Amino acid sequence: MTLPNHCDRMCQAMNEPLQHHDFEPHLGKVFRFPGSHLALRLTSIDAADHVPVPGTVRQSFSLIFQGPAGDILPEGFYQAEVEDGPVFGFYIIPIHTPAHDRQDYQVVFN
Repeated sequence: MTLPNHCDRMCQAMNEPLQHHDFEPHLGKVFRFPGSHLALRLTSIDAADHVPVPGTVRQSFSLIFQGPAGDILPEGFYQAEVEDGPVFGFYIIPIHTPAHDRQDYQVVFN
């Protein structure tokens, strides 16, 4: 069976549990979501003071993305294609954004 190119990139990225350092090279890059016209920029990675969940070795972390104001990517599980990079699968939610010039989103890994 032949896998599409995007799956090759995703499968390579998903062989091990994702860690916050897996996203560090993509900080500031644009992520695209097939099936949506929206593109979101990864603006921060929060891994400070998060301890691993008992019985696991992965440190919890969260990602914050920014997108355009007034146009919302609905909450859900998406394949996210990084510009010039891999494809990641994750659950993303729009979050309260006090700034009027953008919409923020959060992805949490426990």
